[in-house]
Amino acid sequence: MSKAIPFLPYGRQTIDEEDLAAVRSAMEADYLTTGPTVDAFEAAFAAATGAKHAVACSSGTAALHLAVDALGLGPGDCVVVPTMTFLSTANAVRMTGAEVIFADVDGDTGLMTPATLEAALARAGSLAVKAAIPVHLNGALCDMPALAAIAGRRGLSLIEDACHALGLPNIGATPHSALACFSTHPVKAMTTAEGGVVTTARPELARRMRSFRSHGMTREPAAFKNKALAFDNGEPNPWYYEMPAIGWNYRIPDVLCALGLTQLRKLDGFWRRRRAIVALYDQLMAPLAPRLKPVHTSAAVHGWHLYAVLIDFTRLGRSRRSVMAGLREAGIGTQVHYIPVHRQPYYVRRYGNLDLTGADAYYERCLSIPMFPGMSDEDVAHVASNLAKLVNG
Repeated sequence: MSKAIPFLPYGRQTIDEEDLAAVRSAMEADYLTTGPTVDAFEAAFAAATGAKHAVACSSGTAALHLAVDALGLGPGDCVVVPTMTFLSTANAVRMTGAEVIFADVDGDTGLMTPATLEAALARAGSLAVKAAIPVHLNGALCDMPALAAIAGRRGLSLIEDACHALGLPNIGATPHSALACFSTHPVKAMTTAEGGVVTTARPELARRMRSFRSHGMTREPAAFKNKALAFDNGEPNPWYYEMPAIGWNYRIPDVLCALGLTQLRKLDGFWRRRRAIVALYDQLMAPLAPRLKPVHTSAAVHGWHLYAVLIDFTRLGRSRRSVMAGLREAGIGTQVHYIPVHRQPYYVRRYGNLDLTGADAYYERCLSIPMFPGMSDEDVAHVASNLAKLVNG
């Protein structure tokens, strides 16, 4: 049985003595910032996801920005983004100067589908749409083969926002996309405290991202342009570097990657515990239908980052706010994932008011309840019983 948690948040990290020892060891080593542990973490992450290349960085947002930039996207280009996602998926596009074309989602899963991608492309008309970013919301996978078929016909690159899907076999191997982006925030499948990773099968994209996460600098003599400054008697000067294009400081330090290495070793166990929690929730939630139903696709291909439920609050006669407040009084935290990004004031000013009915239907009913490996079966039962009281009235 797990240690009791006075308040059950919707998600939290799971840290043990092995993690603490790894961080302490890194703190006592020569490197606190970027050093050999970053390389080791990238190699382990690539092995865990089946990727050829993994590039670690400072956050999931940084990962998305690096990925969009790696494709050379910028002003004049457009990228399709599902509106049911966190702000950073769309913001990463705008950070390059490219424009966002918002796609609707399935009203019951929150996922971008082949039909909603096609509808977004039709709405874009003659605009130069160069890419799309499917989001594996809650850990449920988009239909990547079908989306890739559309992308192939339309000449689009795909970037997977897989921040919710880490832990599933080969999520990160990118058989249907150019790149896949992950977050290692504390509520995700594993943590580096803060951090992100981009995986790709294309070495040229990995090289570009490694340069651009560190100001766009290169120390490769073969790439130097200013030969007079770079070389002395044909030998590269040991202090010399160049910046062929501007980049960012998106580096991740060794000390955080030390935590990431020990967390990666537990990733499969974390997923199996999440799956067990899902099975118990499913059993306890079944009597609450049709007032409440879990957001499920195929459990066999689900990362189970979040356990989201759909509640018809109008039919229930209670607001979502009152349900969340009632659960909080019982020591249970909840969250809404997400407010449709096209509703944000910045994007309304830029693109106007869009009518995306699937996203509205999902948003109006969704609620994320506690889901993390440290929960005991008693914790799960506590959440379910209190939710039942509110739903059954």
